Amino acid sequence: MSGEGPAGRESRLKIGLRWVLAVAMVWVGITHFTAPDGFVAIVPPFLPAPLALVYVSGVAEIAGGVGILVPRMRRAAGWGLIALYVAVFPANIHMALHQIPLGGDPVPAWALWARLPFQAVFIAWAWWVAAARPRGHVRG
Repeated sequence: MSGEGPAGRESRLKIGLRWVLAVAMVWVGITHFTAPDGFVAIVPPFLPAPLALVYVSGVAEIAGGVGILVPRMRRAAGWGLIALYVAVFPANIHMALHQIPLGGDPVPAWALWARLPFQAVFIAWAWWVAAARPRGHVRG
């Protein structure tokens, strides 16, 4: 699924999903600053400076969300989001292992475990809407 329409133009679906991801990333990134406690709680204890890591990941989410909307920055931002999704995966595992509530609201254990495979969905989503080279692209 290339996401390209006639004459190599991007499909409305790909553009729409890029915007959905961008808005979601900016929104979640902002919440890292407005309500950091829930994110600090899921940082695994083996990592130093949990609050600083939450702020860094918030900046990365905002930058990635904005970046995928800027054509010249899109691929780099897409790969940045992919790296971020991989980097925060230990926090998702820690959350599931210890059944840490999300923002103070209890989450069923099955939902915490079911959430883990969705990290691959987010990686594929970022790759498709931002990191993948357009079909027929020649490096140069």
